[in-house]
Order: sequence, then C-alpha cells, then structure tokens
Amino acid sequence: MLITSAMQGTCLKKKWKPCWALEPYRKTPIMSDLNILILVGVLRLDDQMFVNIALNKPAQLQHRLILNDNTSNARNAVDGRKSDLTWDGGQCSASAGRETATWWVNLTDIRSIHHITIYYMVGQRPWGASNLFTPSFLGLSVYISNTTDKLEGTLCFKNNIFTLDTIPANLTITCPIHGQYVIYYNERLSGETYPKDYSPFAQSDLCEVEVYGCPKTGYYGNNCLISCPDVNCQYCHIETGTCQGCKPGYRGHHCESVCPYGFFGQNCAKRCNETCTCCNNVNGSCEFGCIEGWRGYLCHEGSDNSGTFVPGLSF
Repeated sequence: MLITSAMQGTCLKKKWKPCWALEPYRKTPIMSDLNILILVGVLRLDDQMFVNIALNKPAQLQHRLILNDNTSNARNAVDGRKSDLTWDGGQCSASAGRETATWWVNLTDIRSIHHITIYYMVGQRPWGASNLFTPSFLGLSVYISNTTDKLEGTLCFKNNIFTLDTIPANLTITCPIHGQYVIYYNERLSGETYPKDYSPFAQSDLCEVEVYGCPKTGYYGNNCLISCPDVNCQYCHIETGTCQGCKPGYRGHHCESVCPYGFFGQNCAKRCNETCTCCNNVNGSCEFGCIEGWRGYLCHEGSDNSGTFVPGLSF
C-alpha cells in the first residue's frame, strides 16, 4: 500500500526580519487520514527512480527484546533482507513491549527523501486480524528529523484509520522532505484509552525499513541527476526542485540574498562577534577587520590594560 499526499558574502547594513523560512519542525502531520490516496503500480516505479539510502546505515532500538543478541537488533531492519519475517529468523528487529516503542535509522547526513517503505514482522500466520503481530502496529507514527528527537522533526504519518483487517503487511509513505533520521514510533501510555483492537503494549517489530531518496544533497528529479535550480540552494524538493533550504550564509525563497548585517551561517541564525566590524556571511570570520583593541580570525583576541593581546579574552 502506498500512502501519499501533497506537501502541505556582502555586509548589508539594514534591518531584516526573516519571514521566508520554511517549516523544518512541523508539529502536524504532512498527511492526514482524510487525504490518503492508494496508488497501484507506482511503488515499483518510484523504487527505480530513487536509491534506498537507509541500507546498512546505523540504527537504534529503544527496548530490545533480547540484550546482546544480534538476531533481533535494530540493524536487521536496514540490512536489505526481508525473506524471513519471523521474530527469530535473524532478519528483523524485535522489541520488548513497553509504554513507548521507538526505532530510528541514521542516514549519516541530511538527505532528500521521497518515500519510506516499512515491512512489519509477520510471523507464521497469515497477515490480518488473526495474526498476533498486527495489533502492535495500529497507531504507528513516522517522523523525519535532523536529530534523534522526533518532536524536533516532521510528522510524516500518523495512523488513525487502519484496523486489524485493513492494515497492510507493508506500508509505503510518501514524505518528500529532508532529514537525517527516520523515526518509527508507537505508544500505549498508561492512563490513556485506545481502541479495543490495539495491543496492550507498544512494540517496534520491524523487518525492513527502506528510505528512498537522493544519496547526496543539491540534486532532484529522476535518479537525482538534476542540480537544484538555485545556485545557493542546499536542499530542494526531490520532485519539483523548489528550494527548501539555503546554503549557510544565504536567505530568500530562491536563496538570492546574503544574511543581514551582523548575522551569518545556516538560516542566518548566528550572530557575528560584537568585536567584529562586519563578518563573513557564511562562516562568521571577521574578514573586514576588528574594532579597536581586538584582533584575530574572529576578533576574539582582546588587549588587557597593558595593551597586551590575550587570546580568548572575552568582551
């Protein structure tokens, strides 16, 4: 089943309030259960267009079923194997039942993602209402984040409609954004009321998680062969090429402007040293000189009362 939706160097001495910034840490899901669209035959095409950038990447599991047992560790869910979907077959990641269940894969850098495919642990019984694993996947969520904290990322999907009879054995979620961590999460919190078909404990028994996208930044389109149109764009939409994030030192819808006076770096969020007359918009170096009494790459060496320069002397 495929789930998809529309995605919701010069010093300028003037004031500027950033209002163009995108929403890297969205708190609401990109797709709601009302706009889920099932497409047949598209998944195979998309897999050919993009690379599984999660393959053999570092992975982590919150509550391992058996400690120090490689037959069920988190890395099994990104090793490319999915011919044996049982808990003891050595190809799946198995967790202990707790109030929360979290599994994530680290793509090792911020990558442009198109879609995510999840293969659940199935066991020996046919998938469906009679399968012992099915209830544990009801209510699942998938996030993409630049950190291991899901709340700092984007909620790509939150399941509120699947039942024991309708939840698929593998699920594909289209979520065309950028991020370093893909996080699977589920919960069965004490004091909360859940539908009767939900399992009593949260688990993350995953046999394979495939993340399809571009293996390097700055590209988009089929096979990620097209450079992002805007020269100072660092991350662009994987399908349209629309810029979703500028390179350090730049801002604007098309990354056409440098940081305002006194700011530099990613999203122009860092302030230049106060001892710097005007810093580089990319790295913050004081290439235009320091105010009197200060020197150094960042104008961080100040003189004491005797006139001797002291490295690291704060202002």
